[in-house]
Amino acid sequence: MRLFLFDIDGTLLTARGVGRAAFKQALEGTYGTAGALDAYDLRGKTDPRIVWDVLTAAGIPGEAIEARLRDCFEAYVRELETLLGDGSAVQLMPGIRDLVGALSAHPDAIVGLLTGNIEAGARLKLRPTRLLPHFRVGAYGSDHIDRRRLPPIARERAARLVGRDIDDERVTIIGDTPHDVDCARASGAVAVAVATGQYPADELAACAPDLLFRDFSDVARTVAALTNGPGS
Repeated sequence: MRLFLFDIDGTLLTARGVGRAAFKQALEGTYGTAGALDAYDLRGKTDPRIVWDVLTAAGIPGEAIEARLRDCFEAYVRELETLLGDGSAVQLMPGIRDLVGALSAHPDAIVGLLTGNIEAGARLKLRPTRLLPHFRVGAYGSDHIDRRRLPPIARERAARLVGRDIDDERVTIIGDTPHDVDCARASGAVAVAVATGQYPADELAACAPDLLFRDFSDVARTVAALTNGPGS
């Protein structure tokens, strides 16, 4: 059994800045400031890490951040749902619909999510794509602030789903940032990078992923590489 875990933003889809806008509204409404969020590099960060980094840099004490964190994320989800509206801002990356469908139909595969998004935010972003039923397990920013701690959570949930353990080397983590590659390396998983986000292929290559794609438009080649490559 193989477990394929996809990042969301930059890998599966783009929401065209909606997430940052929703964060800004939530931070300002909850804490009275969004700090330097406009200049903060969101790529590959978990949602809780974004909140803590931005607010700590703005001088908000840790106990004040923690006290209203739940309120902040509730506000973020409300803002995100409003800004996503009819879902027209969400655009799938090349080949993703067919790739996810092909992998989820593979008899030896479980398809899931490994994302810095909190679970409610992940579901809102994916809702317009109609791909959610393909993702049978997930590990989210709402599970842990540290992205490196998410693969074991996804593995445990997958093991409960299928009734047996899945070895680390049978897990493939697919993302568009060096943080995704690092996350895979830290957990012993196969690291797959795709240059559909904001990191160009040469920067991703410098991280030495096991597999590197410019995009997933050649679905047949991608499926073959993922199912027959490292970890097979």
